[in-house]
Amino acid sequence: MSIDLNKIKNRIVYLIRANYKTIFLWILIIIFIKVAFHFHIHKSIITAVVLVFGIVGHAFTGLLGLISYIPVVGPMIVHIISLPLFFLINGLTYIATILFLRRKGGKKDIVISRSLTNALLIGIIIGFILGKLF
Repeated sequence: MSIDLNKIKNRIVYLIRANYKTIFLWILIIIFIKVAFHFHIHKSIITAVVLVFGIVGHAFTGLLGLISYIPVVGPMIVHIISLPLFFLINGLTYIATILFLRRKGGKKDIVISRSLTNALLIGIIIGFILGKLF
């Protein structure tokens, strides 16, 4: 069984061309972190800048997309990372619901907040599915 190096090279070139924005953004983030540590900038400022660039530039989503290209283990890693976020959002709404019941007791407001949370979670699922399709 021989390995076709030309086929592997073509796949790597395609991967880079398809994801050049994400790769470029992560290179910029890494360079910024190295320069910021060199000039002894406070860690909270570095974290805030990386979070802003990561969220605005979709760097974290792109990184998960790049991780999912790894055969066999890539999709499992992405599911392990993304599923706890889903559980965290749902758990926080349950905690907020319990606290809100103790404070005010407004059942109508709780139903509205749970409906909005469920709509958010369904939106995350739909976005995840559409992201996989396109």
